Amino acid sequence: MGRAYQNRKLSMAKTAAVKTAVYSRYSREIYVSAKAGGTDPAANLSLRSLIDRAKKDQVPSHVIDKAIAKAESGVGEDYHVARYEGFGPGGTMLLVECLTDNANRTIGDVRPAFTKGKGKMGTPGTVAHMFDHAAVFVFPGDEDEVLEALLLADVDVTDVESEEGMLTVLSPHTEYAKTRNTLTEAFPNVDFEVDEIQFVPKGETPITGDELEQFEKLLGLLNACEDVQNIFHDAKI
Repeated sequence: MGRAYQNRKLSMAKTAAVKTAVYSRYSREIYVSAKAGGTDPAANLSLRSLIDRAKKDQVPSHVIDKAIAKAESGVGEDYHVARYEGFGPGGTMLLVECLTDNANRTIGDVRPAFTKGKGKMGTPGTVAHMFDHAAVFVFPGDEDEVLEALLLADVDVTDVESEEGMLTVLSPHTEYAKTRNTLTEAFPNVDFEVDEIQFVPKGETPITGDELEQFEKLLGLLNACEDVQNIFHDAKI
């Protein structure tokens, strides 16, 4: 499957420094989700999904538990979502999603990353209209059975794609809970490889050679920013 994977996946790396960064990002996101929607994963689908993803990325249980306990205590930072838009090498488009408690610090990190990576930051709305805000689910399954279950539950599905035994279901981000509940009820043993709300590009911009090398440098610089949680882009690599 192509476009639904155009986001930065938080996967485990070999170095301790990168592992620490991954733990920190998950901890922050779990804390924010628990604080906003409640600390019970059974009642907070967003939190449940985050915990599942964190466990798949081998985030230790004590990191997850500490973030939830922090939200439950009511003592902690007041994070909010900040999104920055811009262009990368070869005319690629990027949306950078951050969780921050200091917007000046965050933009002070993100803007130089764009500049050093031969990109250019844009104003709000510059590229956002070229992305769909969608709930994305990727899992092994039978396309006909999944389509039937979604139709019977009257789920508003944007797209269903099948590739090498893996299904990708896209629905409006407002349908996340309904779509997830339908899939888990119809297929109790479903194992989601992707289960999250993303910004999915409407098209793709192919890049190769020097442009690809520079684009990867830009991603690396943005990934190194403390407050950056996700990077969505339309680059076809």
